[in-house]
Amino acid sequence: MKVIHDARFTINEEIYQQEDNVFVFDKPYKCTSFDLVAKVKYAMKRKFGKKLKVGHAGTLDPLATGVMIICTGKYTKQIDSFQAEEKEYTGTLRLGETTPSYDMEKPVDATYPVDHITEEAVRETAARFIGEQEQVPPQFSAVRIAGKRAFSYARQGEDVEIKPRTITISEFEITRCELPEVDFRIVCSKGTYIRSIARDFGAMLDSGAHLTALRRTRVGNFKVEDAIRCEEVKTEN
Repeated sequence: MKVIHDARFTINEEIYQQEDNVFVFDKPYKCTSFDLVAKVKYAMKRKFGKKLKVGHAGTLDPLATGVMIICTGKYTKQIDSFQAEEKEYTGTLRLGETTPSYDMEKPVDATYPVDHITEEAVRETAARFIGEQEQVPPQFSAVRIAGKRAFSYARQGEDVEIKPRTITISEFEITRCELPEVDFRIVCSKGTYIRSIARDFGAMLDSGAHLTALRRTRVGNFKVEDAIRCEEVKTEN
């Protein structure tokens, strides 16, 4: 079986049967959205002997896994419609600690008390997120400011103003509460940053919080259980 190799994962080349396609991948941990697009672009060029348009329908953070839609050829024209679809995520947040990136990409920069937080308070806080609201994206995000991605400024230590966006959260379920860890399932609109929800969740509990795990389980009707798996490359020590 032919596979495409790099230092982290492989994809079965047999999936590349036509120039125009919509691929739904289960993005691996620590793989960037650009990594996955580049891998598909390289494979399509090898298969068809020419460069083809390839793009993804919505960035997924490197430390997140799950549904990643990549369009090729004429289907790149449908990227905007895929991006607009409702999304579902599952994950874990840790209360009492914050990081500059709101996840584990950066080390903990502050700690807060959690003794006052109860499971009832956690569930009540989750309920407060339901509905339409304004959300400020993270500094470490792909939001464009003056032509540059916000994370470019953040990694240079520059603070820039990021304007809030209107988002909608239709479901926010607490699936496990073993403080300071909280597992959740969220259904939300385009443009929602789950890392920002973690930030705001901690603040609403008079504490802090950051994500320790995140998985996108659905985009519209595309579900992670039906996605193409990217197999980890085994290396010897």
